[in-house]
Amino acid sequence: MTASVIIPTLNEIAHIEALLDTLLREPPSVVGEILVADGGSRDGTREAVIAVAARAPRVRLIDNPERIQAAGVNRAVAAADRRFAIIVRIDAHASYPPDYVTRLIASLADSGADSVVVRLTTRGDSGFQRAVAIAQNSRIGTGGSAHRMGNASAWVDHGHHAAFRRALFERAGGYDTSFEANEDAELDARLRALGGRIWLDATIPVIYYPRGTLRGLARQYFRYGSGRARTSHKHGERLRLRQMLPPAITLAIGVGLIGGIVLPVLFVIPLLYALALLAASSVFALKDRSLTALMAAPALATMHIAWGAGFLKRRALQIGKRRAMIDTEIETVRGPERGHERGGEAL
Repeated sequence: MTASVIIPTLNEIAHIEALLDTLLREPPSVVGEILVADGGSRDGTREAVIAVAARAPRVRLIDNPERIQAAGVNRAVAAADRRFAIIVRIDAHASYPPDYVTRLIASLADSGADSVVVRLTTRGDSGFQRAVAIAQNSRIGTGGSAHRMGNASAWVDHGHHAAFRRALFERAGGYDTSFEANEDAELDARLRALGGRIWLDATIPVIYYPRGTLRGLARQYFRYGSGRARTSHKHGERLRLRQMLPPAITLAIGVGLIGGIVLPVLFVIPLLYALALLAASSVFALKDRSLTALMAAPALATMHIAWGAGFLKRRALQIGKRRAMIDTEIETVRGPERGHERGGEAL
């Protein structure tokens, strides 16, 4: 089997050239083509891809004017060579083993799955990134999700997207381009509804590089929380306990900080939360023998609260929209009755 490899990018000059070189080392019988769907990079990413494409015809640059990953992947799939039955999604902000695509295709064949997902491990370069990596690689940071903490390959509902059989990807309609985040979990829900099976191959490593600032981390996790709310609402999925905790934490801290003004005892809620994070980061620091790990505490707080806030805001909008629709329906039903009453009064 041969794959079309798709890489959505936006300002990834720090990674794109090395990533393309790694993928091009795999033979054309495995990596048939590489399509880079770029959302308008201004840091030299596009120029770097064009330069590589000039010496490697397997590489093509695809414009992604929508600028979001979901749209970029869909555009690239539509432009991909239909002779290749496998779609491999690559995130530029990560690193992969030299035989990554070969192993994914083998995993698809061996498992009989329609989609293969992989385990994701975070690695940081700077001090803050290393702290974020510690947080994201921990159970308190991820809630124990299979593609983050799982050590054994297994059938799963969702994981870090890697390879698809093109036929089912297209049958499902690809990614929902209205999703700025959580588009992977949303697609997995549709794949499962079509009878597709998802295999987590824990033996294929992927290293992810996290955001380098608290602000960037907060924006990322706010989108994650909002996206999860959209997915659960769209498909009627119940939240798992690990997904319920961030909104609960966010609400509890809000109650503690605001309610504490009137009832000071409520300040104990955010205090206990802060102490719990400090204890966890202290354990990380002792384990890693590094004071840098203490910065995992603010990273964890940012991840939890931003995710929870994104989720709660989206749910509030959904409830508001639902109520507005109900009110409109009620007004539509009552409208003729009111008109009849007004007519009777006029007579």
